[in-house]
Amino acid sequence: MLAINVELVPKIRFMGFVSYKSPWIHFKRNVDEYILYFIKSGELHIEENGVPYVLRKGDVFMLEPNLDHEGLEKHACDYYYIHFSHSDIQALDIPDLLTLAKRIVLEEDSHSDQHDNTICYFPKHFTLSHKTSLHHAFHTMNEMVQLYRRKHYNEMLIALTFSGFLIEVSREHLITKLQKNSSKHTKSFMKVNSLLDYIHQHYSQKITSVDIEQEFECNFDYINRIFKQVTGHTITRYVNLIRINHAKELIQATHLSIGEIGYLTGLNDPYYFSKVFKNYVGMSPIQYSKKIKEHH
Repeated sequence: MLAINVELVPKIRFMGFVSYKSPWIHFKRNVDEYILYFIKSGELHIEENGVPYVLRKGDVFMLEPNLDHEGLEKHACDYYYIHFSHSDIQALDIPDLLTLAKRIVLEEDSHSDQHDNTICYFPKHFTLSHKTSLHHAFHTMNEMVQLYRRKHYNEMLIALTFSGFLIEVSREHLITKLQKNSSKHTKSFMKVNSLLDYIHQHYSQKITSVDIEQEFECNFDYINRIFKQVTGHTITRYVNLIRINHAKELIQATHLSIGEIGYLTGLNDPYYFSKVFKNYVGMSPIQYSKKIKEHH
């Protein structure tokens, strides 16, 4: 696992797409940069630092700097490659990936370090198997290759697009981990995941059970039950948790009134906003604001 600070953009050294129609074996080398491979078709058999890997369609693989790597077998293969450097990447051994996935994807731990929000946890080797995600990833790679071929004024755009690709692959990896450890059927889990995206996009608006039933074509009681089994929260409690977390950020970062903050987070009634805030935080918004100011 690689921890990438996505507040800093990567420096793309060079990139492209190769298509070996005849069997080909990767040459031996050792470089001082990261290399990402994304396989479109065929197979790429490669060894890094003595560890063998077989890469197939949809596989994303990150070679690390200053490690020997070489091919193991000849195969036909089509793949994208990106050579890049980055000033803040660390190799991590994460013993409890499930807890990390819950914290990042489901936002279970509302007290987690804010620094976590800037870190992309990228897998060393991962297979994009979801059809939509795979199609989107290939489209993104094609877009970057086209931008790279016309380099002038495009370097920053390529770097930002690549950063987005890293984040999306990281998210897919963590979602897959949650999915494999969920006792629920895959379809139900994916519906809950879609609902999570919906909540994060619409939490500042009124969200009703009717809205959710119409959006996801399902019974609200059923999806609420599955949602709680996956996230540990009812839909209503999770929506309010997201609202209050955003309210805390606004109190810390702005000079908006408590009423304005309540409005921006979807809790329009000041009395109700204060009540919900105190229920989640343990103090009223005014008390929280005073506490924040005392520490600055």
